[in-house]
Amino acid sequence: MWELRSISFWRAVFAEFFATMFFVFFGLGAALRWGTEPMNVLHIAFCFGLAAATLIQCVGHISGGHLNPAVTFAYLIGSQMSLFRAVFYIAAQLLGAVAGAAVLYGVTPTSIRGNLALNTVNNASVLGQATTIEIFLTLQLVVCIFAVTDERRNGRIGSAALAIGFSVTLGHLLGMYYTGAGMNPARSFAPAVLIRNFVNHWVYWVGPMIGGAIGALLYDFLLFPRMRGLSERLAVLKGSRPPETDGQQDNRGDPIELKTQVL
Repeated sequence: MWELRSISFWRAVFAEFFATMFFVFFGLGAALRWGTEPMNVLHIAFCFGLAAATLIQCVGHISGGHLNPAVTFAYLIGSQMSLFRAVFYIAAQLLGAVAGAAVLYGVTPTSIRGNLALNTVNNASVLGQATTIEIFLTLQLVVCIFAVTDERRNGRIGSAALAIGFSVTLGHLLGMYYTGAGMNPARSFAPAVLIRNFVNHWVYWVGPMIGGAIGALLYDFLLFPRMRGLSERLAVLKGSRPPETDGQQDNRGDPIELKTQVL
């Protein structure tokens, strides 16, 4: 329960709410179809990618900049954050996503609002394919995040936030044609709530969560294993660590926050 009493914990939770709200606002705003104009995949992909990179750079040092329940779940699977923190992060992300979509809904003309929920799989016969696409899109995103934020890497150059943004862009360049490129349950959940369209919505939870879990296991146990015992992993999951010293801001060695500053 030390996290519940920590100011930095609540800052991190709010950062996830704040960043996810703006991510959804800008991303879904770019994906709206106005009139009879065809979907511009490049425009949408780069808006989602740049939004992710910008917001991760803004809050990465505060919360890790997950912005995505699948990413949070991946770090939980990898025993790099506590279950308690993961639950609060996911709740903040969902609320932030709904808030961002609600603001966008409010400033969008009535005739265009229905386009908020474009990422809906309506054909039951392609559900298996759609789920597979979501698994692969999220898997490459999570592996990228794990790799570029790994504090054990030597010779790191460039921006981790920008690399993650390009990963989001890559997923959208392919995924828009298949599923609308969910890759993020919060980003899919928000418009579904506002438009009240949950047709086959489970695809946008099952696919990304499986992809995130596979990505975490693949990186942490095969590509670049973390040599930690079961007791240490369980301690992280339970949040069993001493409280922070009052006034101390040094987070070195903290296993539950991602480091996404310029590397």
